[in-house]
Amino acid sequence: MESHINSHHTGLLTGLGITIGLIMFEFLSFICGFTMFNVTSALLSVCAHTLACFLLCLFILDEWHCNWFWWIFTFGSVLPSAYDSTVMFHETSVSYPGWTKILILAALATVLGSSTPVGYNIGVINTPGYIIKQFCNESVHSRYNIVLDESQLDILWSSVVSIFLIGGSIGSLSGSILADKTGRKGGLTISSILGLIAGVLFWVSKTANSIEMLLIGRVFGGLSAGLITAIMPMYMMELAPPHLKGATGALCPLGVTLGILFGQILSMYNILGNEGGWPHCLAISAIFQFIYVVISFILPESPKYLFVIKEKPALALKELKRIRNVNEELLTGEIELLKFEEQENIRQGEHWSISRVVRSPELFLPLLLVCTLQAGQQLSGVNAVFYYSSVIFKSAGLSVKSSELATIGAGCCNMFMAIMSVQTMIWFKRRTILQISLVTSIIFLVILGISISYMDKYQFMPYLCIVSVLGYVLCYGLGLGPIPYFIGSELFEVGARSSAMAIGSMANWSGNFVVGLTFPTMAAYIGAPSFYIFASIVIAILIFIRTYLPETKGKEACEIYSLVANGLKSKPLMPSRNIKEINTITNEKDTI
Repeated sequence: MESHINSHHTGLLTGLGITIGLIMFEFLSFICGFTMFNVTSALLSVCAHTLACFLLCLFILDEWHCNWFWWIFTFGSVLPSAYDSTVMFHETSVSYPGWTKILILAALATVLGSSTPVGYNIGVINTPGYIIKQFCNESVHSRYNIVLDESQLDILWSSVVSIFLIGGSIGSLSGSILADKTGRKGGLTISSILGLIAGVLFWVSKTANSIEMLLIGRVFGGLSAGLITAIMPMYMMELAPPHLKGATGALCPLGVTLGILFGQILSMYNILGNEGGWPHCLAISAIFQFIYVVISFILPESPKYLFVIKEKPALALKELKRIRNVNEELLTGEIELLKFEEQENIRQGEHWSISRVVRSPELFLPLLLVCTLQAGQQLSGVNAVFYYSSVIFKSAGLSVKSSELATIGAGCCNMFMAIMSVQTMIWFKRRTILQISLVTSIIFLVILGISISYMDKYQFMPYLCIVSVLGYVLCYGLGLGPIPYFIGSELFEVGARSSAMAIGSMANWSGNFVVGLTFPTMAAYIGAPSFYIFASIVIAILIFIRTYLPETKGKEACEIYSLVANGLKSKPLMPSRNIKEINTITNEKDTI
């Protein structure tokens, strides 16, 4: 009884702490003028989120089972979040139209039809893994009359899991070619078709008793995912008006986070993660990608791609007017920028292939920044934290089922931050939010390492572990989660952008592969100090970006170019020139 009371107090304090944090954050936004909706509806939304968050803490920490919990969570958190997002889509700026109907359609189509399947394929494979592993064993035995021992079966299963990441790396590199040859929209359509093929292979693999179909499906799924992470942020940011670039850039990680959560929920044993349901569970993402293929026929192509790469100004202006839903007279600034970027692309000469981008000394620093952030996102240990989360929740006294639900609760926190990041990218500067995210992530990683080390010695340590996991997930989602996906689109001009985004995306998938390959061994031989290694990596990233990452919010890539063109000798924190000054200097050089 005393243990239950202490546990109840811990849940109460944690819930109150998160409640106070949410209220302080919202009221700070009111004072600073950051609110995206009126005060009355905002206060109601805060109260609803707070109640849902408080109940979730009690549910996780105390195993407080009640039949009406999920109803409260739905009406108290999910619906207010949907309302917040709807209101945000209607926000407009003084100089530019905001979320027009066609931009909203493109955002919804790419989030649900492109990036959500990426996250889904990542999150869906873990829970039913032992069942699919058994299918692999039976398939090999029945088709080839080979009996696998435990180590051979582990190697085979590792291949099924990791081949998706290899496909992602290859798909990322292919993204630059497709994005320039078929267009941004065309590249995403091709990626969805690859995802459809993967879904069909998953669906029939058990019926055909074919492990080969499962493996090929994972390859196609990985290729699709790699293409999407390389192309989607670039596509959405090229569609968006200047003041919404950060918000649209954050849509890709939002979809990935949403997909991971969907995958975790649908792959639970009592839903689809069982012997009869796992092929359907793996194939569900194909439904979203089929919907995207259908909708893609009415989506716009990137005006920048049409104007600068394809040199079709009339078609580009037609698409731009369609996206902005205004007359051409109100688009003078954007049209001038398109003309300037076209001139720059002509002046730079030959096509920016991946090899040319890698060899260019002027692009060395921005490419290093992109790769550092993309790989660092994975090397920060986010997947390791989620890997350990179920173990931590079990150590805190939760049952196996409740620990699964608690892990999903952590995924809900991750999704909440992904939703918030769409708006925080409008509110805050990139450098500021990224540094806050890195510093707080370091703190929670260190606390997590300490609390895991002393989990068996002190009664409160398991609860400190839970707080550390949730705190890390929230801080990671603040900046380190969304910014690496789209920072390349802000650092590189249109000509080199697709190749740079492809290289950065490959670095992300490679980092994911390295962590997946090394962390189980690190966890087995090193244990809790593994998180100190991740913290050290994040410290190195913090020092590097604090020294070399220029502020990109509200600036075009051509304004940032001069700040990072001298490699590690660059001074990126100096004030940047605006477009008019750059244009004047360029004209003077051409005259000379």
